[in-house]
Amino acid sequence: MALKHAFVDLGPLRRVPVYRRLWFGQTASGFGSQMTIVAVLFQVWDMTGSVVWTGAVGMAQALPLLVFGLFAGSLVDRHDRRRLYLLAMIGQAACSVLLALQAFFLHLPVLTLLGLVAVQACFSAAGAPAARTFLPLLLARDELAAGLALTRIGFQSAMLAGPALGGLVLGVWGVGACYVVDALTFCAALWGAFGLPAATPSGARPGLRGVVDGLAFLIRAPMVRGALLTDLAATVLSMPISLFPLVNAERFGGDPRTFGLFMSAVAVGGVVASALSGTFTRRARQGVVMLVGATAWGVALAAFALATDPWLGLAWLVVAGAADTVSVVARSTIVQLHTPDAMMGRVTAAEQLVGRGGPELGNLRGGLVAAATSGTFALISGGVACVAAVMLIAASTPGLRRFRL
Repeated sequence: MALKHAFVDLGPLRRVPVYRRLWFGQTASGFGSQMTIVAVLFQVWDMTGSVVWTGAVGMAQALPLLVFGLFAGSLVDRHDRRRLYLLAMIGQAACSVLLALQAFFLHLPVLTLLGLVAVQACFSAAGAPAARTFLPLLLARDELAAGLALTRIGFQSAMLAGPALGGLVLGVWGVGACYVVDALTFCAALWGAFGLPAATPSGARPGLRGVVDGLAFLIRAPMVRGALLTDLAATVLSMPISLFPLVNAERFGGDPRTFGLFMSAVAVGGVVASALSGTFTRRARQGVVMLVGATAWGVALAAFALATDPWLGLAWLVVAGAADTVSVVARSTIVQLHTPDAMMGRVTAAEQLVGRGGPELGNLRGGLVAAATSGTFALISGGVACVAAVMLIAASTPGLRRFRL
């Protein structure tokens, strides 16, 4: 019985048909989105042969989220969330259709292509926080952590398999086919969205005032603030991805096979933790789970930096990936349970910003520290700083330690 409870809790999928449809639609569209990322990168490289332009693809995807994310959250808190989510899905699907048309027939300039990517990212910036507001409405309080773990599994599956599938489609039928598949997956997302309940919040103040109200809530809500600060501590202070090439060169001879395994090991740990998520989603003390997960992330990365054997290093990266998934699921559970419905759109938008911006800042921090010292020192100092910051958050936010579902 204990072993059975260790595996991912599929109860929300079995018991809540509306959530099951939403999960399937989001997972399917996640695969399509990953295929589009591969296709856009390939097409931009084919058109320009420039790493500057391929780097601009990431900017086209990230800037709308960073610039409009909080305003999109305010929109989610002012309008019918189901309608907004449907419009966001339709907008993203239309962009995929336009991307397919330009690939097959129009052959537009690269700036226009990036413009389409940016417009699609704008729709995504509104659709993602709208979708997350439905989980507390669809799932019971004690099922929310399990539902978030299932959502995490769908996301990780798309991240792992989507690019590979995109490469296969790209090789056989070309970039246009990837965009067509992406557009079709949005049909599944729409199918999942039509069953959602109408959800019109009490209403946020328009424009910048609504954004300010959301930020004020984050400042005065210790549980939500502590959860988001824990995520920032883990990502900004100890994100390791940018350091992998240097550490591989410093400690393991620059072997490209080792470098590739570094990239995969963190993802493998996340998948394993998701598969065994029953071990932590069924626990009542989600605040402690989050703090332990974030601490384990920092410790594992520091231990990876000290490992002289590549297999031991890979094992520590697997531990880090598992700890990250544990912390992310518990953090999202805490945020959703401590956010009033009227603020849910703005808070989930802020959580999305933290999840996207924190790793980017962390990779920049790691690179700057490594340039001044070494990759090993950057990893160790980042891991130690992460642990210290998490302990400070735990000490200053006793509610996180005491919180029970």
